[in-house]
Order: sequence, then C-alpha cells, then structure tokens
Amino acid sequence: MRGTEFGELSAFIAVAEQRNFTRAAKQLGISPATLSETIRNLEERLGVRLLNRTTRSVAPTEAGETLLGRLRPVIDDYEAAIDSLNAFREKPAGLLRITVAPPVAQAVLGPVLGTFLAQYPDIRLEISSDSANVDIVAQQFDAGIRMGDRVDRDMIAVRVTDEWRSAVVAAPAYLAARGTPKHPDDLTAHNCIRIRLPSGALMPWYFRGNDKMFDIRVSGSLIVNDGNLIRSALLDGVGLAQLPLALVAEVLKSGRLVEVLQEWRPVSAPFALYYSSRRQTPAALKALIDFLRKDQRSRASR
Repeated sequence: MRGTEFGELSAFIAVAEQRNFTRAAKQLGISPATLSETIRNLEERLGVRLLNRTTRSVAPTEAGETLLGRLRPVIDDYEAAIDSLNAFREKPAGLLRITVAPPVAQAVLGPVLGTFLAQYPDIRLEISSDSANVDIVAQQFDAGIRMGDRVDRDMIAVRVTDEWRSAVVAAPAYLAARGTPKHPDDLTAHNCIRIRLPSGALMPWYFRGNDKMFDIRVSGSLIVNDGNLIRSALLDGVGLAQLPLALVAEVLKSGRLVEVLQEWRPVSAPFALYYSSRRQTPAALKALIDFLRKDQRSRASR
C-alpha cells in the first residue's frame, strides 16, 4: 500500500468513527479543509461514495460501512505492530550485531560476555571478530569496536578501553636457549613470530623510546593470522611475539611467558565502540555501551 492510500484510508476511518470532520481533523492533526479534500480524493479514486454529509451530521454509506468493517481489523493489527516496537526502544532486547577487532574480542569482550548476557537475557549478541575496518552501515552491523583514531568522523565513538599497550614475550625455555634481547635492535638475531594482516601486509613491531615511536623489521620461521596459534607457538618455545599486553597478562603472571624489552613498550590509542549517528540507538546497544564503559572504569581502578 502506498503512503497516500494509507493516509486516505486512515482519514476515512477517523471521520467514519468520529462522525464529525472537525473532531476527526483534530485527531489527525490536519485542517478540516485538508481532511475534506482527502476524503473527496479517496471517493473519486474508488468511484463510490463512502460518507453522507449534511450540515449537521456525517455518516458512512452502506459502502462506507462495509469498507470500515474490513479496514478496522487491519488498522488494529498495524497499530499493534508499531506498539510492539516500544519494547525495543524501552527494554534492552533483540539481536545486536557488532564487528570487533580480534584483540578486543579476546581481551575485553571474552571475559565479560557471560556477565553481560546474564544481565540482559533478552539480548541476542552476534560478534564478528575481524581485523578489517568494516563499513558497519553497508554490512548492517549495529556497532563496531576499533582503535579510536581509526574511527570515521561521521561515527559516534565511545571509548571502552584505556591506552592500548603491547608487549614482547617469550617462553623462559626460549630465552634460556637464545638469550634475552636488551634493545629492540637485538631482535634481528631472534626468531620472531609475525602476524599477517587481512590486507596481506605483515604487522610491524613498534616500540617507544625517547618519547618517539619507531618500528623494527623482524624475521622468523612462523607467520600466522590467528591469536591461538601464536599463543601455542610461544608456549612451545618457538620464538618471541609482540602482542597486546591485555592478551598475555594472565600468562605472564603464571610465569609461563616472560616479557622482555618492557621499557620499550609502545602505547597506542584506546579502542572505541562506534556506531552510526544516522540511526536510532537501540536500547540493546545503549546497554552494551554502558556495560563496557563501567567495565573499563573497573579495570582502570584495579
């Protein structure tokens, strides 16, 4: 049904039920003259008179009564369908699709997913872990999580992590066999596990010294694009790897991995959850934003 036809039929229902053009026009928020013209256009289009009008009263014709009887249930269903959306505006519910950079998926979302879903049982969460800078509008995601300095300016961004730090780590057995690098330049003599990005490029190894960022060309016998493979190779003593500190914090505490070059740790921009400013923000997305911001504050205070 086209918008004009729906408007005409809604106008007819209002007049037929109110039995008065002035009251019906007030209900619809239009002038009586506009309403009268709308009814006249509807009758001309259908080729049948729907309302009998006198100076004192308005009443449906037999054809009008028939049409009203058929339309009323349809309009009731339509209004009920619209009302059903209130739950999504007021209550965190429904499907929420987000695309997330893999380190955040593992280090930030992974540990809190159970708590979030238990707190909001009516939300269904679909997470796509992807290193690419996804167009969330074109691919129909509700939101994304990327480094804040990579978020497009036409997006609304909310920080959900502190500054992102990386660490060079290795197993004690590897360091015992190959020695411990004291300076980033020493890495040229080590077996470095590298990461292949979706673009095909190898992820650089960045460091910070004298308040400046710089990168070091490293080499090694293993290139991967999966975080779990890196972890397994590290624990097996294959070599060194540079990973987000948040991903290896627990393993470092256990002593199964050791951090080296700690004084050269690079610092990157915080990660931000971003979404389109052109969309109504679903209650489920608002709930996730509030939850992640609270979790970020909790982690920062530890």
